[in-house]
Amino acid sequence: MQGKVPNYPWPRVNRIPYAGILAALLVAAVSLPAARATQADDGDIAVDVEIVGRLVRITSSLYVAASPGETWAVLTDYDHATAFISGLEISRVEAREGDVLYVHQKGEVKHGPLSFSFDSTRRVRLTPFEKMESHLVTGTMKKLDATTLLKSEGPGTRISDYRETIPNFWIPPVVGRLFIEHDTRQNFAELRGEILRRKKATRKE
Repeated sequence: MQGKVPNYPWPRVNRIPYAGILAALLVAAVSLPAARATQADDGDIAVDVEIVGRLVRITSSLYVAASPGETWAVLTDYDHATAFISGLEISRVEAREGDVLYVHQKGEVKHGPLSFSFDSTRRVRLTPFEKMESHLVTGTMKKLDATTLLKSEGPGTRISDYRETIPNFWIPPVVGRLFIEHDTRQNFAELRGEILRRKKATRKE
């Protein structure tokens, strides 16, 4: 999954008039430190967000105490991603062509007064236990290209993710970066939590 590796599209803004977006982002940015404090398991998740014009680059890295196979099983479980990635309303594989999947995802990202809806179909090429490459086919954004790499690291797995996206609306560079960083870190924390939950459940069987 690009998901959530989980998907992080930044589509059109709902519920808030465009003129009020900047003010809303400022409010959300003020509340981010408190929100992060509640995510006790995301402090070691590295997220770097760069906004150049309308282009958003997101580089992320996290370690999970699970094998590449256990990690891969959750990353590619698109049909059940709504159960463990917040904001996802729909997530399903619509077609398969060998190691290529066509994945449709729809949902809403919320934080404070902000609400961003997204709807996308992506072409995902899988290299089992090593790499996932995603490219936007259609959706509520202009671009989404992502690469997720898995690498064994000690007894666990390092997940490295790089993506470039162009939303169909302007994002203020400073507060927008904080918002995207917060949501990315939260979704990776949820992803890791599900990997560890399944690992624990399997060992009890």
